[in-house]
Amino acid sequence: MADRDWGNRTAITEFIILGFGDLPDLQILLFLMFQVIYMATVAGNTLIVVLIVADQHLHTPTYFFLGNLSCLETCYTSIILSRLLASRLTGDRTISVSGCFTQQYFFGSLACAECYLLAVMSYDRYLAICKPLHYSTLMNSRFCLQLAAGSWLNGFLATVIFVLCLSQLIFCGPNEIDHFHCDVIPLMELSCSDTHLVILLAFISASIFTLPPFLLTLTSYVCIIATILRIPFTIRKQKAFSTCSSHLIVVTIFYGSIMIVYLLPKHDILRDLNKGVSLRYTILTPLVNPLIYSLRKREVKETLCKAVSKYVAFTKTCGDS
Repeated sequence: MADRDWGNRTAITEFIILGFGDLPDLQILLFLMFQVIYMATVAGNTLIVVLIVADQHLHTPTYFFLGNLSCLETCYTSIILSRLLASRLTGDRTISVSGCFTQQYFFGSLACAECYLLAVMSYDRYLAICKPLHYSTLMNSRFCLQLAAGSWLNGFLATVIFVLCLSQLIFCGPNEIDHFHCDVIPLMELSCSDTHLVILLAFISASIFTLPPFLLTLTSYVCIIATILRIPFTIRKQKAFSTCSSHLIVVTIFYGSIMIVYLLPKHDILRDLNKGVSLRYTILTPLVNPLIYSLRKREVKETLCKAVSKYVAFTKTCGDS
């Protein structure tokens, strides 16, 4: 009936992103919290990239992929939080239909790219722990560049067809998106045209572009754990677990949140839960990445201490002169 009657209704030209409008008493607190999170995320991930580029000791495959992840997280959180903060500051919660699809494209592309990059990093850890004698030969510079470029490219190609199909849907009202960004599920719920094809395409795309990296990540860690358990010395076991534990934390938060949001049944009771869980992989993961994935590593701590010492010495010299 919706498909038959939509022609008698005017197609909308913009959406209203409700965000957390149902919490009017917390708007100022939410704005300040998101502002601090955004600044900390950008500063932390940018610092990691600068340290990796500046220090020759960090020019290894592991830190090369970590630098790519930090770049991706910075872009990822900027797409969501910059728009959210702007709407909170100006009070304008509207976004054009084309702008909404653009945000959805880049958000989906970076999410897919992160799936591939996390799989690449798990494969890197697998080679380092399970095949240490062949690690330097297999993980050469050319292969690292190919893996990183492939992760970014596959991510951006994965959502092209899906977003094009999504943009062909008819939206004739209501136009309120009950989310804090243009997510695919709230968008399809607003469409007054048939969404079965888009839902099928979304399922196929998810199966093709996200299931393989997830299975690769899972397989890599099964092999890693099995190898670690066979290590005879406790100290070496602890070092091996420490090497991959931070990566496992990031993977668990990222994939766990995505599965809860997109695989659980879509009931009204779970709508607010999905919105809260979405914050974990869109905002929390980029924030904690520098803390649990980078600054725990001894090499990064030493590089950071050296950089701070040089900056303090330079500042003192300038002050004395």
